Amino acid sequence: MTKQIKAHKNILELIGNTPLIELNKITASFKGNFYAKVEAFNPGHSSKDRIALYIIEQAEKKGILKPGDTIVETTSGNTGFSIAMVSIIKGYKCILAVSSKSSKDKIDMLRNMGAQVHVCPAHVNSDDPRSYYEVAKTIHKNTPGSVYINQYFNALNIEAHYKTTGKEIWEQTNGQITHLVACSGTGGTISGIARYLKEQNPQVQVIGIDAYGSVLKKYHETGALDRDEIYPYRIEGLGKNLIPTATDFDSIDRFVKVTDQSSALTARELATTEGLFVGYTSGAAMQGLKQLNQEGIFDTNSNIVVVFPDHGSRYMSKIYSDNWMQEQGFLDSQEQPVAAISKLK
Repeated sequence: MTKQIKAHKNILELIGNTPLIELNKITASFKGNFYAKVEAFNPGHSSKDRIALYIIEQAEKKGILKPGDTIVETTSGNTGFSIAMVSIIKGYKCILAVSSKSSKDKIDMLRNMGAQVHVCPAHVNSDDPRSYYEVAKTIHKNTPGSVYINQYFNALNIEAHYKTTGKEIWEQTNGQITHLVACSGTGGTISGIARYLKEQNPQVQVIGIDAYGSVLKKYHETGALDRDEIYPYRIEGLGKNLIPTATDFDSIDRFVKVTDQSSALTARELATTEGLFVGYTSGAAMQGLKQLNQEGIFDTNSNIVVVFPDHGSRYMSKIYSDNWMQEQGFLDSQEQPVAAISKLK
């Protein structure tokens, strides 16, 4: 009898069920048990694979998307890559409005995945006609047979992570998780996970990581959007200059802000201590975890899960480039090699 060949039908079957990996060296002096949910193990190398597949398949089920249609989206890069990947398999065209803050690596990858890419200035108001939000809306309006994913204001963004990532973390920790630490951009990842975990155990503490220059932390604390908080920052996919409805602020207990420099250095530290080559936002999440540890909120019984959203290969021209780091003033001297970063405090 011929044995069946064990193969996946296509790359989309590999989305989800990413590993939980214990952190050891970088947390050696911390109280508690620390685990990383490493989303780079998705086939598109980021957590955005989950929402791209889920939202597109929901649109198909409702008859909104039909063969040959065009998918339009606003993205800092990762969602765009995931949508481009899903579009290739399912036969859709893909047009993306991308922030100019996105790394050259991301933009090159998007174009090589067959997406039509419109690069938009990052440091303009969200309602400016040049912003990637408004450009995507215009493209959608002018493109017959198109669907706008609109991840920042799409409740399915939260639902995708509620049904997958949150459930996975609960099962992987056997319900023993005490704290979740995750970055907040669109808010879909942290909100979906938080909703699931708090349904299982309302005592789980959910802590969002925000960037200086973003409005999310203050909005969570006061309910007010303070435009004086807004200024340019370098971290991609973290924080916002508007309030996304895909963020369930009620499910998040508190926010912590991190700097561009500390986040970049901590991402490099993860590579040289844990062997985890992760992205800029992952460095931000780990930096937030460091700051929380300094507050003394964890004890020996704490089981902390931190979400690492994407892979470091998308930041070779940025945080993993010594030249770029020096240009930003993030390294102390011209002589400092990558391997020395883990020694920085």
